[in-house]
Amino acid sequence: MEASPLSAPPAGRATASAVAAASVSPSTSTSTSPSSAAVGSGAGPGGLAAAAALVPAQRQSQPRPVVTELRLSAFGPHRAAVFPLGPVTLFGGPSGSGKSRLLAAYEALAELGSGATLEEAFPDAAACIPDRAAPDADRRRGFRIGCTVDGPAGPVRLDLAVQAEPSLRIVGERLTQDGQILLSTALRDPGRRSVQAAWLTGGSTGVTRAPLPDDRLGTALLPLRVAGSTAGQRQVLAAAEQVVVALRSVFSCDPQPGRMRAPVPLGEGRLLRDCANLADVLRRTRHECGTRHALLTEAARTGCAGPVAGLGVRGEADGPVTALLDRGPDRPATELGRLGGGELRFLALSLVLLTGPGVLAMDPAAELLSAQQTLTVLADGLDRELDRRQAAELLRLAVLSCSRGHVRLVASVGEVTADLARGIPGLAMVDLTP
Repeated sequence: MEASPLSAPPAGRATASAVAAASVSPSTSTSTSPSSAAVGSGAGPGGLAAAAALVPAQRQSQPRPVVTELRLSAFGPHRAAVFPLGPVTLFGGPSGSGKSRLLAAYEALAELGSGATLEEAFPDAAACIPDRAAPDADRRRGFRIGCTVDGPAGPVRLDLAVQAEPSLRIVGERLTQDGQILLSTALRDPGRRSVQAAWLTGGSTGVTRAPLPDDRLGTALLPLRVAGSTAGQRQVLAAAEQVVVALRSVFSCDPQPGRMRAPVPLGEGRLLRDCANLADVLRRTRHECGTRHALLTEAARTGCAGPVAGLGVRGEADGPVTALLDRGPDRPATELGRLGGGELRFLALSLVLLTGPGVLAMDPAAELLSAQQTLTVLADGLDRELDRRQAAELLRLAVLSCSRGHVRLVASVGEVTADLARGIPGLAMVDLTP
């Protein structure tokens, strides 16, 4: 198998040449047309349902695919950085310590795993280039990120090298398990919009080589390319599908109070990233998720000022919907639009933690039951506009929800919330320094 440009440098010694592409040589490869990620579209034996048969019993400790480690080998302010991720992982630190960049890297991997192009995943790729990185002889600069996904197939590593300048493209990707390379890609001809890929086949063939697009994640394309007819192919499929399932199960949330105050039209009741349609989602959860709606009402009693008897909605059968706080008997209800920004953010984030993918505007892997997937919530500035009381209640909800294994939370927080988090069991607080 060809050498990959993804071998990590020693800590603190990431260089521009290591971040950019490796050696370039002529190739006869031709580009294939981009295709969306599709989990489980290979032959039946290769899916996650058969993954347990490929893994020793003692390693089958994680029943649902989840990202357990994020690696920023060379990304923004981060060099040779490795971040273990648990059920609840919070990142704190002063301005400039890289909290937002860290979450942006995770979100970009999630988008790539869902079939997005590099331009969609990295709209400002130049900002991802390591600080003070100088271009190489060919004026190339880029960045490197990766993650580890644990699940039924055991831990699987994904590493990605991206060239950001002079053009945005993938120059190397590696999928490995137990030190064995399952997929490796490398840029061989800068004049072609493709990378040369090689993946494990097993049997007499050993590996299969073919070109893949240089603007999409090769791991996400493997289920469309591998038949699953050999043990090696089934191992590749199980690993690739596990990574894709974990990355597609991510919901990035950033409630915007200014967009949540006005009545909203009736819709599917799936919460948007900015939570502007919160009223429509509350209309749905009140009827379909009685237990979770009751938990949200209980949280509102702590996070909202004044008495709270319930959460309701008002609106015509086919007209706009307005969300309300029921203040109890003989008290007028309060429209959510009249609440403070912190109260609105608290309610939206609480709803996300207490619900599931079916109520969120996301596209999880349809081939697996929701019970076999874990929702991961990303929130940059989780405690923004929240007071100490609201932040403490939100952390309590996060630990409660995430302890059951169906939800995970990765978020950045300010100093006050970081101090609160350090004393809470079941929560990992990571302090970054510039």
